[in-house]
Amino acid sequence: MTRKAMIFLIGVALMVLFVGAGCSWFRRTPERAPAPQEESSQIEIPAPINRGENREPVLRVYFSENNSIRPLNIEDYIQGVVAAEMDPSWPREALAAQSIIARSFTLQKIAENGGVPGRNAHASTNIEEFQAYDASRINDNVRAAVESTRGMVAVYGNEFIRGWFHAYAGPRTATATEGLDFAGPNPPYITVVDSPAREVIPKEERDWQARFSLAAIREAVRKITGQDPGVITGISIARKGPSGRATRLQVNNLEVSAPQLRIALGSTEMRSTYLEDIRIEDASVVMNGTGYGHGVGMCQWGARALAEEGKKAGEIVNYYYKNVKIVKLWE
Repeated sequence: MTRKAMIFLIGVALMVLFVGAGCSWFRRTPERAPAPQEESSQIEIPAPINRGENREPVLRVYFSENNSIRPLNIEDYIQGVVAAEMDPSWPREALAAQSIIARSFTLQKIAENGGVPGRNAHASTNIEEFQAYDASRINDNVRAAVESTRGMVAVYGNEFIRGWFHAYAGPRTATATEGLDFAGPNPPYITVVDSPAREVIPKEERDWQARFSLAAIREAVRKITGQDPGVITGISIARKGPSGRATRLQVNNLEVSAPQLRIALGSTEMRSTYLEDIRIEDASVVMNGTGYGHGVGMCQWGARALAEEGKKAGEIVNYYYKNVKIVKLWE
């Protein structure tokens, strides 16, 4: 065999070897993320508000301030929600992400049970019933953000996503089970992700301390469990979820749901279940924690941080809700 032929055969052998190894000697291919859900042609505007294909729905909105119901175009309603739920001066892409989530939340609730059936309405301005709403805070920034996402909603498979969101996640977001004590299976698009908000949120918004009387803790536990724990002599974290949040607290001899205790004590006082310390001190229960809200879905301060990094609304939504598809239902 000639020297030239031998060199040729060695070259062929090396080429086969490299191809069989996926060319990994030349470059490393990053692992691919799971494929996002394909857009489904079965996603439609919910029947109670469907005015025909590609037509903007009109909602019956219950205004809790004056106990009245009046019709409102959904895009006008979403402007009031975004203005109330997020600072209207924040980066436009953060407001746009909030628009998509608020719209998704609204359609999911209407598809599920008609919206607010107890009010004979599709939506309510009472935050405890639906979402916050404040038309007086709408500015040009909000209008532009909502208009840029007009008709856009996030879906997973053939359903609108549950558009949970909160003010600040702390170090990371929560599953629905740990953050909300959600009774159903945790939706596949709700996962634990790191929060990028720490660099932009003020310290007074980030960390908190709350003090509750022993009597208030006792009454809250009795309300939740139906059992009297007695005079409180001990309280501690019994269990934590995947994000590090408390899911169960031990109060004397009783275990109680941490998310339920937060609601019972007041969600603006016990700001989150991301507890860093809990103790009895001077006849009170003192809690130190970080985060504001249940921690499930989109962190609003995190959305601001991502927008300031140059991320677009769709990228922000897909950061917090994994493998969802954003579709446009009306012009």
